[in-house]
Amino acid sequence: MTAKIITIAQQKGGAGKTTLIVHLATFWSGQGLSVAVADIDPQGSVTQWAKLRSEKQGRAAPFVLPVTGWRTAGEVERLAKTYDIVLIDSPPHAATEARIAVRAAHQVLIPLQPSVLDLWATKATLDLAAEEKRPAHLVLNRVPPRGKAAQEVADEAQRQGLPLSAFRIGNRTALAASLAAGLGISEFEPSGVAAQEIAALAGSVYPAKT
Repeated sequence: MTAKIITIAQQKGGAGKTTLIVHLATFWSGQGLSVAVADIDPQGSVTQWAKLRSEKQGRAAPFVLPVTGWRTAGEVERLAKTYDIVLIDSPPHAATEARIAVRAAHQVLIPLQPSVLDLWATKATLDLAAEEKRPAHLVLNRVPPRGKAAQEVADEAQRQGLPLSAFRIGNRTALAASLAAGLGISEFEPSGVAAQEIAALAGSVYPAKT
């Protein structure tokens, strides 16, 4: 078995990187895929969520492994032999570890809050992906239900020729509520709009096999 390896990277904090990982991982697990998360972010948020999930829900999947930066490549290679999908939670503000995480991936997703300042902040991560010759896509995240900010950022990304995903994730309270319950949104509110958005993004990254 050879896994699809996806790194979620953003050198600017607060973009919703870890939240995106949890919801994608639980969606794919619910589709019957084996999923592992290599948590190399020193904050360890995915690891903390996995512990909460075990305590509140008694669920072990997806498998979450805390990894220190220098061990990332070897651990990801090991996980890729066993799992269908390996997600890497790359740390912000850590050039060496972020480079290792990007280099290990087949694809890089970069969560982006809908502001021009946040768009500018993606340059370092996009440059890193380009240096490592890894395909990368910006994903608009925490998009408000009203206002023009998201479209303005999308237009600017298009003007600059940046790789922006067609799929967006809204700023919905159910996303945070599900995490607090130790669940992903596809488990917490499977018929809701947030779950549909995660499913659409997930399908664009790892299409369902028929």
